[in-house]
Amino acid sequence: MNTTMIYNAATSTAANDFEKFVKTISANISGDGDLDVSPVTLSSAWSRVARLLLLASLAVGGSVGNVFMISAVVVEDQLNKRGNAFLVNVALADLLVTGLVIPVSVIVILAGYAESLGACRFEWTLEALCFLVTVLTLATIAAENYARLCMPAERYAHLTTGRVTAIIITLWLIAVSVVALQSVLDIGPDFCRRRLSGIATEQLVGAVVLVLLPTLATFYFYVKLLVRVRRATRGSYKPPAVFSWDYELTKTNMCSCVMFAVFWLPFGLAVLVNSHVPVSTRVLYNLAWFALSKSCFNNLLYCVADRHFRSAYVKLFHYCCCKTTVSFSRRPRGGEGRNSSDVRLRVHIIHSYASPSSCRPTVARPNGRDVYEL
Repeated sequence: MNTTMIYNAATSTAANDFEKFVKTISANISGDGDLDVSPVTLSSAWSRVARLLLLASLAVGGSVGNVFMISAVVVEDQLNKRGNAFLVNVALADLLVTGLVIPVSVIVILAGYAESLGACRFEWTLEALCFLVTVLTLATIAAENYARLCMPAERYAHLTTGRVTAIIITLWLIAVSVVALQSVLDIGPDFCRRRLSGIATEQLVGAVVLVLLPTLATFYFYVKLLVRVRRATRGSYKPPAVFSWDYELTKTNMCSCVMFAVFWLPFGLAVLVNSHVPVSTRVLYNLAWFALSKSCFNNLLYCVADRHFRSAYVKLFHYCCCKTTVSFSRRPRGGEGRNSSDVRLRVHIIHSYASPSSCRPTVARPNGRDVYEL
């Protein structure tokens, strides 16, 4: 009897000690031990100068790069197409992050203020808005690329400038409405007040409709596009130069989607896991800043991967920084100054580049060779 009582007492003591240990670990994981990490000014373990230099560099470099990306679509003739307005929309969302969100943190650090709830709410609200706009726009870019490369020119012509503008405005209205509704209802996790609770049902439904479905649509359009293009260009056939340029830009858009997933997927998975198992506040905030930095590097991807963006960047750099005279390419009229190797018409299964309605009459060249202007 005494042995049983002693055993029960020892078991109860061990259970209480284990429960205290679990509570301590959970408290540390849930954020009590991470109070030095701020969603506005990063970790106070870093020196103030280091945080200031890091964020200022991201803000300046990212803003200049996004301005260059927007300007490249305007000034470069091959990029100055109505469908590329969606690329401008992505760059504009990134510019809001690098030009407004990150500078707020720089100002707070520079002024030496403590973490402000108002500044945090402003940053996270604008970040959520730009995230939704980017997700929806990437899906729209995939659909536009498929229509440009794989559909007849007559059908692609239905995408007029007015419709492109209406689509962009609609995407922003959807994102603004969702973010405003989230702010009014105040449901789900609140990173500014360190309320890292589980994801609400409304948020889960919104994530499926506004994030998961557009992501699946983007994947579907790009896979279908690759299959169609590979089937049409297999063998020794050489496609027209304009088609090759558009296809090169499409592959760059695919890389941009991959980059977006690389930067944002870890944070999304951490938030999802946190709804079931507590995740360190330090990890969540650091992953959030890592995702935020995507807006600073997306423009560099287009500079590296696409020749026309790279050429426009170089010209803009010389014009803005070196004060030299540069001439931006414009589509020549009457065939003057064109390279015949770039504009020969070839029969192609991709109707947008082979149908008679998409081709212009032949023009004579000084060397006696007839070419077609696309």
